[in-house]
Amino acid sequence: MENGQSGVETSIRVDRWLWFARFFKSRSLAAKLVQGRKVRLNSVVIAKPSVSVKAGDVLTFPQGKDIRVIKIINIGSRRGPAPEAQGLYEDLAPKEDKPAADKETAILNKPGFEREKGAGRPTKADRRALEKLRHKSDDPM
Repeated sequence: MENGQSGVETSIRVDRWLWFARFFKSRSLAAKLVQGRKVRLNSVVIAKPSVSVKAGDVLTFPQGKDIRVIKIINIGSRRGPAPEAQGLYEDLAPKEDKPAADKETAILNKPGFEREKGAGRPTKADRRALEKLRHKSDDPM
């Protein structure tokens, strides 16, 4: 392990763990979030990415538009595939049904929605019919 230690590690840097658990694409992104004082460790704001975390700790941080509340189950030994990463933590945040992004999306997602004929952009069949009509009008008879 690091610094010539042998055996199993019991703690790990918070930025490294967030990267191992695939919450961030890079350690530097995780470190920036921590340095920006956006991460809480057991309800205490942390400011250094070198802070150690261990199994049983609870992390709270923003990710996109969501606030993640994560209980660390295992610190892990590598950045593995997603299923392996999901085994490193338990999500404590309540699952919410996300509302539709906007009204148009909500309308389009309703069952039985159909666009009125001739409304909106022409379909591929409409465009072909227009092209056929244009070519006929160009031909002198």
